[in-house]
Amino acid sequence: MSDNEFYVPDGYFGRLSEEYKKHNSIPASDFERYNVKRGLRNSDGTGVLAGVTQICNVHGYLLNEGERMPIHGELTYRGYSIEDLVDNCIEENRFGFEEVAYLLMMGKLPTDEELNEFNKVVGSMRMLPDYFAEDMILRLPSRNIMSNLSRAVLALSPFDERADDNSLENNLRQSIELFARFPIIVAYAYQAKKHFYDKESLYMHFPKPELSTAENILHIIRPDSSYTEDEVHLLDLALMLHAEHGGGNNSTFTTRVLTSSGTDIYSAIAGSVSSLKGPKHGGANIKVCEMMDDIKKNVKNWDDDGELADYLTKILKKQAFDGTGLVYGMGHAIYTLSDPRAVLLRRSAEDLAIKKGRMDELKLMDRIAELTPHLFAEVKGGSKIICPNVDFYSGFVYSMMGLPVEMYTALFAISRVAGWCAHRAEELTTGGRIIRPAYKSTIHPLTYVPIHDRVEIDQRQAELSKIKHLF
Repeated sequence: MSDNEFYVPDGYFGRLSEEYKKHNSIPASDFERYNVKRGLRNSDGTGVLAGVTQICNVHGYLLNEGERMPIHGELTYRGYSIEDLVDNCIEENRFGFEEVAYLLMMGKLPTDEELNEFNKVVGSMRMLPDYFAEDMILRLPSRNIMSNLSRAVLALSPFDERADDNSLENNLRQSIELFARFPIIVAYAYQAKKHFYDKESLYMHFPKPELSTAENILHIIRPDSSYTEDEVHLLDLALMLHAEHGGGNNSTFTTRVLTSSGTDIYSAIAGSVSSLKGPKHGGANIKVCEMMDDIKKNVKNWDDDGELADYLTKILKKQAFDGTGLVYGMGHAIYTLSDPRAVLLRRSAEDLAIKKGRMDELKLMDRIAELTPHLFAEVKGGSKIICPNVDFYSGFVYSMMGLPVEMYTALFAISRVAGWCAHRAEELTTGGRIIRPAYKSTIHPLTYVPIHDRVEIDQRQAELSKIKHLF
């Protein structure tokens, strides 16, 4: 055996897995018995109140005498509705993501002068430290861009002489640097993945300080740096919609929890990136695309609601697609009748879909969105009201821009870092206590057994299990 070889007997980890399952099981009844809020959710679907924030409000239902009353979803950033923020930028034909980031992090809408100054500062900070791209991204490529991003965020710490300074002024400086650099890290991580794993040509364009975030993303990832006005404005809209969604979502709560411990911003944000990577969170838009590909292959007539409903029913019954019983992109923890982000994204996507010749796909998605709530009620039972969430349409929008699937979740991170940094600042200035919830222990006292006697005990336990099984 060489120095670099592991000693691993055949089936070793499989045996360990079986051993773990044998000695580690918690019955579902224990969660009810001890009134545990699984997922930090109450039994009625509302979230456990864990903090107070002035950054964002996500409103999807009303409580009437303890019952959830469905309403059309509302999303506000610092008190401003997302519809107003988006519509005004569209009306004035300008990019809005940087304005949203300023609003979230500073707490107010910027004046024209303040926004111009902010954009200049962001533009000047986009470049990565000398040789960072070569040493930390190209020399350590990853198949998963989110893995490369979280590692790169941590790797920025040694380049910051004040990395552990948690003063508000320094935190804001670090926040704007991360906001500026996220698109560049993601773009370079994608180029590294494409070159080293897909064996394609490597293109490393430098960011342009005068360009917006959306423009820089398309400029860097495309070999010829070209993009249309429709594409770049739709990407800017997607970034605006994903920038923030309250303190309770998994990745933002991760920011809060890590920040409450007093750790540095690089550690906190790297943890948030890792949270967002999960398919139950930021990775959901990729699952929607995979599901749509499966539906397109298995439903011959996309205009036949009956055939489509039959296949959706199979998905819900765990008889098709990935066997989870989920129609990805449908339903949300808070929104009931509608997700305002999905509504805005769907509205803006239609013009590009017409130009790209992909309206048939968009109409298929609309049919799925219309049919699924009724089928969900029939198959699953209950009265839960579901609607398309932002993930339902975002992957389709990215695909129309020719953006690669492996970048979808990373685009979410580029956007959400603005919200993460806003919540970190709020936690630093108003939190004051480490976040530490309780877990109920259900273990029972055991007598220590000398190592030479343990085989006999395991054998007796196995025999007892067989006897119990007979009865």
